[in-house]
Amino acid sequence: MFSRRDVLIGAGLAIASTRPRAASTFDVGRFIEDCRNASHGPADAQSAVQDVLARAMSNPGNVLAGVGEPQKGGIKTLHRSTDLTILNIVWSPLMQLMPHEHNMWSVIGIYTGREDNIFWQRHERRVSAMKATAISQGSVVALPRDVIHSVANPIEKLTGAIHIYGGDFFATPRSEWDPETLTEREWSIQNAVRLFEDSNNRFFNTRTRGDCK
Repeated sequence: MFSRRDVLIGAGLAIASTRPRAASTFDVGRFIEDCRNASHGPADAQSAVQDVLARAMSNPGNVLAGVGEPQKGGIKTLHRSTDLTILNIVWSPLMQLMPHEHNMWSVIGIYTGREDNIFWQRHERRVSAMKATAISQGSVVALPRDVIHSVANPIEKLTGAIHIYGGDFFATPRSEWDPETLTEREWSIQNAVRLFEDSNNRFFNTRTRGDCK
């Protein structure tokens, strides 16, 4: 038999649960710590980290506010260790990145804009396209260790994404494939940074000249 006090407490809890909750602020430091704990837990590291990223991307506006409104394309390292790298990558408008591999698992979440991905299959020293997918704001995808993909930002605005890798992304050798001939060559961070710079210059300089007409 429930007492009147039990009924009132239960009613109070029910009413409280229906009140709208204020959106929590995305804290970069807490997010990094959650990813580190997930990657070191008893569950599969990639799946556990994907769950953490999916919870964050359930409110992409909070992530955008937490990392800051993107101003130009580039790669910002949020965390780097031997077993986990977390990057805030901003794709310049209409930017395209040639096919490349990771040699480690990865998870990607889009907090603003859109990515178009083409997935490739290796044939000796060349690759051929297999399938494609579009990743939009709030989406989270997991990529296997042996993935080869290319990325394009198909819209005329900056696209921001959190990329998480199961290793030291910058210290791991990998290949990329020439965008014209699709022949294999060594990947380098210097070439990647230059590609972001060229894409920024191409879009923003062209836009500035157009505004001056």
